[in-house]
Amino acid sequence: MNVADAMTPRDDVVTVELPGTRDDILEYLQERAFSAVPVVKAGEDGERYRGLISRDDLIERPEEDQLALLMRDVPTTTQDTTVPEVASLMVDSGTRRVPVVEDERLEGIVTVTDVVRAIADGQADGDTDVGGLARRDINTTYEGAPLTVAERSISYANVPYSVVLGETGDMAGMVTEVDIIDVARVVEGEDKTGDSMAADDDDWKWESIKAVGSRYLPTRNVQIPAEPVREFMTSDVVTVTGKRTSRDAAQTMLDTDIEQLPLMSGDELTGIVRDVDLLAALTDE
Repeated sequence: MNVADAMTPRDDVVTVELPGTRDDILEYLQERAFSAVPVVKAGEDGERYRGLISRDDLIERPEEDQLALLMRDVPTTTQDTTVPEVASLMVDSGTRRVPVVEDERLEGIVTVTDVVRAIADGQADGDTDVGGLARRDINTTYEGAPLTVAERSISYANVPYSVVLGETGDMAGMVTEVDIIDVARVVEGEDKTGDSMAADDDDWKWESIKAVGSRYLPTRNVQIPAEPVREFMTSDVVTVTGKRTSRDAAQTMLDTDIEQLPLMSGDELTGIVRDVDLLAALTDE
């Protein structure tokens, strides 16, 4: 199976055009739940592919407004590349989506989800037990933490999720980048930080975080609510056991529209299986 068979073709790819601003892409990331959007520039001989902007870029660079400065270079591929080859590219480069480009023209885009779909459909190897693919290091957040802290936890861990722990340390839910983007909003004309600073008797009055609050930054920014994570998390978490195959996990991810599955042994949380981990089984082909 080649990239041409798995990718979303250009006619179905939503793009943003240079020059442009943060508002042009925020609509797609929030209202349409996209994780990234390619950037193109119109010319006399047609459009040219110029880069990609993801939800990570908006969170990590909240002070930037111009698309030209928000976008970044990512690896590209061609239509005749095989699915295992593009899976290997994604794993090696740490990217979730790869634009398909020919002579600077955007032909389509292939994503981790496209490869996961190929695994679920039997077009790529899906016989590996997920117990051998799962990561044992798990990013976690306390359910009473401000969402601003969970966002920093996700950013510093460089993963798109955080398992939410309750009072007893058991898994209480899951919060993801998508959940944060859904409630973030652009603010203008602000010139302060920490509008919702912790009170003197607040359990969360730590020197490192007490001033994040609603996180206003100068002139134009993304504001993230400071209410507890429990108000934004998903409580009904879909999980997987180690004996399930990567094809089973791939189908579950597609059916539930999620990117990671906590790995359980009985009632114990033992790991996390991300969609990119399913690609690892393809890289040795």
